[in-house]
Amino acid sequence: METMDTMVFCSFTDSKLLKDQPSCYGTVRQTGAIISMEVTGYQRVQWRVILCHILTVLTVGILWVIFHWKPVLEVLAKCHPCHLSQSDWVVIKDSFNQQFVAKVWTEEIEDDCFHPLEPCEDDNRITLAIGVLEDDWKDTIQLQKQEEKNVIRYYTFEGLRYIWIEKRQSFCKLGVLEEAVTCEDIYRQQRGLSRHNQNTKRRVYGPNVIDVPVKTYFRLLIEEVLNPFYIFQIFSIILWITEQYYYYAGCILFISIISIGISLYQTHKQSVTLRDMVKLMLNVRIRRETGEEEMVNSQDLVPGDCIVIPENGIQVPCDAALLTGECMVNESMLTGESVPVMKTPLPDQDVNYSPEEHKRHTLFCGTEILQSKNYSMDQQVVAVVVRTGFCTAKGELTSSILYPKPLGFKFYKDAVKFIIFLAVLALIGDIYSIVILERQKVSVGRLVKRVLDLITIIIPPALPAAMTVGTIYAQNRLKKYGIFCISPPRINICGKLKLICFDKTGTLTEEGLDIWGVVLVVGKNFEPIVHDIQHVSGPMLHALATCHSVTLLNNQPIGDPLDLKMIESTGWILTDEITESDIVSRFGMKVVSVIKPPPLEEQPNGNKQGMNLGILRRFPFASSLQRMSVIVKRPDSSPVEVYMKGAPEMVASLCIKETVPADFSEMLRFYARDGYRVLGLAYKTLSQDITFEAVHKLERNSVEDEMTFLGFLIMRNILKPETRPAIDSLNRANFRTVMVTGDNMLTALNVARNCGMVGLRDRVIFANASPPSRDKPACVKFLPSEPAPGQQNGTEQQQPGNHSLEQSYYHFALNGKSFAVVYDYFPDLLQKILIRGTVYARMAPNQKTQLVESFQKLEYSVGMCGDGANDCGALKAADAGISLSEAEASVAAPFTSKIDNIECVPMVIREGRASLITSFGVFKYMAMYSMIQFVSVLILYTVDSNLGDWQYLYFDLVITTTVAVLMGRTGPAKELVAQRPVGSLINISILGSLLLQTLLVILIQVLTYTVTTTQSWFVPVNTNSSNNRLPNYENTALFCVSGFQYLILATVLSKGQPFRKPLYSNVLFLAALILLYALMVFLTFYPLQFIRQILQLMLITDLKFKFLLLGFAALHFFTSLLFETTIDSGFLQRCVRPFCRKKQSKKLYKRLEKELGCNSEWPPLNEVIYAQSERIISFE
Repeated sequence: METMDTMVFCSFTDSKLLKDQPSCYGTVRQTGAIISMEVTGYQRVQWRVILCHILTVLTVGILWVIFHWKPVLEVLAKCHPCHLSQSDWVVIKDSFNQQFVAKVWTEEIEDDCFHPLEPCEDDNRITLAIGVLEDDWKDTIQLQKQEEKNVIRYYTFEGLRYIWIEKRQSFCKLGVLEEAVTCEDIYRQQRGLSRHNQNTKRRVYGPNVIDVPVKTYFRLLIEEVLNPFYIFQIFSIILWITEQYYYYAGCILFISIISIGISLYQTHKQSVTLRDMVKLMLNVRIRRETGEEEMVNSQDLVPGDCIVIPENGIQVPCDAALLTGECMVNESMLTGESVPVMKTPLPDQDVNYSPEEHKRHTLFCGTEILQSKNYSMDQQVVAVVVRTGFCTAKGELTSSILYPKPLGFKFYKDAVKFIIFLAVLALIGDIYSIVILERQKVSVGRLVKRVLDLITIIIPPALPAAMTVGTIYAQNRLKKYGIFCISPPRINICGKLKLICFDKTGTLTEEGLDIWGVVLVVGKNFEPIVHDIQHVSGPMLHALATCHSVTLLNNQPIGDPLDLKMIESTGWILTDEITESDIVSRFGMKVVSVIKPPPLEEQPNGNKQGMNLGILRRFPFASSLQRMSVIVKRPDSSPVEVYMKGAPEMVASLCIKETVPADFSEMLRFYARDGYRVLGLAYKTLSQDITFEAVHKLERNSVEDEMTFLGFLIMRNILKPETRPAIDSLNRANFRTVMVTGDNMLTALNVARNCGMVGLRDRVIFANASPPSRDKPACVKFLPSEPAPGQQNGTEQQQPGNHSLEQSYYHFALNGKSFAVVYDYFPDLLQKILIRGTVYARMAPNQKTQLVESFQKLEYSVGMCGDGANDCGALKAADAGISLSEAEASVAAPFTSKIDNIECVPMVIREGRASLITSFGVFKYMAMYSMIQFVSVLILYTVDSNLGDWQYLYFDLVITTTVAVLMGRTGPAKELVAQRPVGSLINISILGSLLLQTLLVILIQVLTYTVTTTQSWFVPVNTNSSNNRLPNYENTALFCVSGFQYLILATVLSKGQPFRKPLYSNVLFLAALILLYALMVFLTFYPLQFIRQILQLMLITDLKFKFLLLGFAALHFFTSLLFETTIDSGFLQRCVRPFCRKKQSKKLYKRLEKELGCNSEWPPLNEVIYAQSERIISFE
């Protein structure tokens, strides 16, 4: 008996655990981004395939259409489960419970060309275990030094290739082949590959292309026509034709063709646009193993190729590790960061290479090298390819656009449920129709048509398109303001945001900091601050002039704004006017950059500097390290010096203890508390006779150690003028605002108070956590900060040991190290801290992502606003990420704002709320449009009549289409309010509204029918007439009243405040409503003869009856308006509440907030909480 083999596959950012995995099945919990997939193997069975073909013919293609909709069913029907090593197809179930199918491909590969990637016990075999086609899957055959044909087996899913590896008995991402590569291994590859090896590798890795599939118009047409929506349309059109609704069927067919044409054009255009944006094909120069160089097409590149970077730059066609020279790179396309980034050579160390950890040494695909600089005339700037195609950073981002994760938005799920409800309603109507028509002895054919007709009426085919109207208008309005959205469905999600995370520098505060001064250390003591940097001398001045990543591009300095400000304050100048021969003669060796002092006449008296400085090597800033450093040489025989700048605490930890003043913490607190940005600076000297080559072999850890502390660089961290009003607006609307920054805690706290995130009278509690050590487990301690400015006087201070926080609101503040400990060892405590956590300082980029995901686990709808590359992960993880960037084409976040301040955040939320309310309004209107027509037809069925051909056209095209298109034009309200829009259709207010409005529609139409039949001039329907027995009085009266009902509901359901502007602000919609009301009055009172003939209306001469019909419409209007007003006031909820048991909130964060609000004893201040087995066990 065959056994089914199911593999649970995990892709990790760090693969150290994966390397030692046994060949069993199960998931492995690993820190980092985890994408779990359950993969099941299936083998094709020939008789099943033949049977499916026969059934397809017998069902006239219906089975084929079902397989098109659900490819998994096709695999289940044509194949049987098998072990993965034998599979022809795989069924993939992702972490969102979505199922996909993929074909397993095989390709022959030569057995002697693939170098070992990691050690193996048998030297004659390599660990890339490429399976051999064999009947018995249990035989594991690896590459042997034999004359046998070997094959690789793989499938492609979401652009990525998954290759079968015998050793692991699983399909693994291609990246797993390079996971054990160390930086030393990459350096050994700078000789390049032979053509033979390159060709062999290409068969394994595939071409280096990010292939965005652009389907032909014919294929798009087939797929569009096979969409369930259009199949339903085709069925409806055929039905209408059989009922002789030729004009209506023709118009709907024409509109459907136009709609399909527009859809095909837009889909094709979007695919072409994305393909052109990501397509990168150019010729690059690579090294061969023989030492020669060759120009090759970039799509032929494979990992291990060594590419030569030209001096004037190049667009990077792959991810490559830089081995020699320096490159200034524009990464705005990937990160949204407009400031160019300096890339330096990869350290030649025996450590595993990681594109994330070594991102300052990695050239990412899709970025643009503005210029490269070699270290000597006889040395080229080279980089080794590490990832290609969809495995690159650009490929992963493109994949996230092509295959976005499903939006778990309840509104869309409820819409499907509601359509199913309408279908059930249609079934009830069908039963009623069958009973009525059977009594009238209607023929079976006519009865079937009438029953099917009800289905086409109750389920509005235009509903999906109508629901996107509000989103399209919102997207266009945002675009006018300079806010671009690459994922329109997220606009509606913005309407449900509850918590917004903000980066600090460049987002809340100005990007370009003003230099306030330096605080020097002299003789273990801090000197008074010096505001004029040019009066500083010695190592501090040299540190300020050289410790940066600024370079020249077209004789203009480019780099981080902070670095540019720092150089500008010294007056020193970066120059490239000196020739290489002069540099060697002056410095005794090659240097990367030369910094020269300002002219002597511009320097202050008594502090003349005439000596140039040469930068030998840069260790670029890394968020994880919180520092950068440079190695500098003077022209004289002085020893080589190292200068370092970074987070003060980090810099001090790398300095000789005796050089750090005793009042270091107090001085840092003094400036940070007042909101200044503080950097620490340090230096040390190296050996005097060290060579340029030796400098570039030094390890960073050995260079950045045993430093001498120089002092602080103080910068003013000025709030952007738009920050405080935007935060105040969010606070008034009851949003939670959170700061996530890499800056100092006290600086962040000061900014949080100044911008309004933390109130002046609010308490702040530091959550300090320590990781486990040999003798004790991890622990957390809650420490009250200094009293807030508003509590300095006249407020009783918290005493140590006092467990009560009284009733004042408090905020938690914690740094990245404490967050990591709480995240790993205190999962239960983490939830409570997140509920009140407002300031998160010294957070690494991956911690920002973890924080956003942790908030989402508490069931918050989370927004994230940031401006730099460090925020990319958090921006992508958030429900709505907004990147402040000049790069319109950035794929760093769903929203990209050219407004360089957080004003865009309330703007996006307001548009999201307006779009969401519009979607609800349009949905309710389309549902009521169906109900109005449904009720009219059911009443007319009682006399074996129906609406006329042109009547359907008038209602559907003239009224409903106009209303649905223009209703969404109403813009958002000017102010955010605390009230949040509902996000679900299964809601008492939505369902109550629909139920009451439906009952009112039924009441008015039945009343109209009854009153009409009691009139003295009324003549019953002629039972001998054909063509739906039109015209007749019942039809004419219902036509007039139902026409008003469409317009009344369009008016009532287009409410404005509090989330949208009033209806009258939508001028086009208001004008359309007035014209349509006037047209209905005209058709009711004085229809012209040719109009009556077209619409098949009876001539009614009774003026009083006409006024009576108008009175019914007026009654409907005021009653409907009263219903909506009452529902909006919460009357229904108040009525239902006594009959419902009080339930806990479904949102986890609300339950935790309530729990914390009732517990005045928590958190326990000044007590140590230990963790063991992820549980709090004791206090001290």
